[in-house]
Amino acid sequence: MKYIFNTIQEVFEIFGFQPIETPSFENSATLMGKYGEEGDRLIFKILNSGDYLKKADEALLETKNSNKLIGSISEKALRYDLTVPFARYVVQHQNEITFPFKRYQIQPVWRADRPQKGRFREFYQCDADVVGSDSLWQEVEFVQLYDTVFTKLGLTETKIKINNRKILSGIAEVIGEQDKLIAFTVALDKLDKIGIEGITKEMLSNGIAQNAIDKLQPLFSLHGTNTEKLEQLASLLNDSEIGTKGVEELQFVVNKIANLGLQSANLDLDVTLARGLNYYTGAIFEVQTNKVKMGSIGGGGRYDDLTGIFGLKNVSGIGISFGLDRIYLVLEELNLFKEIALPRPEVLFVNFGNEEAAYSMQAIQKIRANHIKAELYPDNAKMKKQMTYANKREIPFVVVVGEHEMENKNYSLKNMQSGEQTKCNLEELIRLIAN
Repeated sequence: MKYIFNTIQEVFEIFGFQPIETPSFENSATLMGKYGEEGDRLIFKILNSGDYLKKADEALLETKNSNKLIGSISEKALRYDLTVPFARYVVQHQNEITFPFKRYQIQPVWRADRPQKGRFREFYQCDADVVGSDSLWQEVEFVQLYDTVFTKLGLTETKIKINNRKILSGIAEVIGEQDKLIAFTVALDKLDKIGIEGITKEMLSNGIAQNAIDKLQPLFSLHGTNTEKLEQLASLLNDSEIGTKGVEELQFVVNKIANLGLQSANLDLDVTLARGLNYYTGAIFEVQTNKVKMGSIGGGGRYDDLTGIFGLKNVSGIGISFGLDRIYLVLEELNLFKEIALPRPEVLFVNFGNEEAAYSMQAIQKIRANHIKAELYPDNAKMKKQMTYANKREIPFVVVVGEHEMENKNYSLKNMQSGEQTKCNLEELIRLIAN
């Protein structure tokens, strides 16, 4: 997992992001109502300290209704994601932050979900966000960031699905159901799980008319390149101002990515992509791999005024997230960890006893001060065992210090690949290992 962390962190910093951390729990009021009804149900509530039932409202206790009671026995909750706590962080530190503010964060989150493959109750999220800019170049950069990370991880041919919530608002407007936008997007987001028949049933149960659902059929038959799909969408949403705006925003991103190119990922316009989180207002992303059966391994989008709920108005933001645990499962199944070079010393000092070890440790201190990884074999074991250890760990150099070396204040350096042995002083030893 650390290999994945390090790879993503390196790319984040190349793209100009800086790290922050937020607490593992927040006030319940900070989290509730930000993720939709389904998201709210998955938030882990923390019981108040002490005798929480004694402090609860007696009338609510008698109702035995946990949904009504929870507010009086729980004031805190474990964070559901990193984005809402980040918005709270931005408002709290607004006078210290230089905008646009680019941050990344790698921390665990918790969801009261049913554990299964690729779905966990505790898992790491890895987020990157920019707040304080509504430029569409940020969308372009996030597509490139996804592409760069997955290429470095060896997970090529990933599909970066993109849509725009303004397009979904436009569709809801065109079919005459703009007042049921949330129910519409939540159902549409389940298309790949329950199919057209399933989302039709859910939309009907949420009061969306059958004739409105019938008008959605052309969306399921969009085809061609991203540009061709956008042309078809422009025609379908011609009478919707917000839908047309969404098409224009996507055209910008699609055109710029087409001109710049991607290393190994594919950008795919998917008009059925909805992402159920209520705070998205513009572009939305989801990343998938066809090489392993797994849900999304990344996702995100633009949120125009998420900080507004905490008192800081008109601060646009956009962010993406990596599903680290799912990425780990994918890399493991594809055997992509085989090529990872594990950390190892560049030189091993053989241990012939305490006196020789003490002499070696003086050299090791100076070698490490030169940013060279060095290690003393901990035990006075047989030479064969120590050399076998060096071979198995693929340590390139071994230093032998015996009575003769100590008398002459030098070292015997062995190149484990060539077999060449050299007598040298400490300065020469450091130079040979470093080169």
